[in-house]
Amino acid sequence: MDITLAIIAVVAGIIGLIGVIIPVLPGTILSYAGMVCLYFTSSTGITMTELIIWGVISVVVMIMDYILPGYFSKKFGATKAGVWGATIGTIVGIFFGVPGILLGPFVGSVVGEKINGKLTTQEALKVGFGSMVSFIVGSGLKLVVGAILMFYIVKDVIHIIATSW
Repeated sequence: MDITLAIIAVVAGIIGLIGVIIPVLPGTILSYAGMVCLYFTSSTGITMTELIIWGVISVVVMIMDYILPGYFSKKFGATKAGVWGATIGTIVGIFFGVPGILLGPFVGSVVGEKINGKLTTQEALKVGFGSMVSFIVGSGLKLVVGAILMFYIVKDVIHIIATSW
């Protein structure tokens, strides 16, 4: 059973890291789920305290990931069209690799604002910049937490393998 839980944990951790970039995947929570799987193995090195702390951190990062885009968008003067544009741009950007992922929110929000017609080009560019900053900050937080959780997962899987031989 330990090996099965370890495999599930590694897969959850990897998908969680992919979720840093792909907005439809709850990356941090998936990585945390991997850590929870390992906690239930017979030779885990993860303590209940670590599990609780990382659970709280994971939930906070997930909530911030939903709050930051709206906050930054409003801070930079976005309308609903800009927010929708940034969301669509983020999803479309995935198909264009790293440049698309980074520029998608920017381009999408600028296009959304220009279609809406309520902002000048300069204001729309400012909104686009805010959307891009929001995406980078949110993704950065998810990446840091996901990487730390993946470290715990790999460390514990190595421990499980070493103790089962």
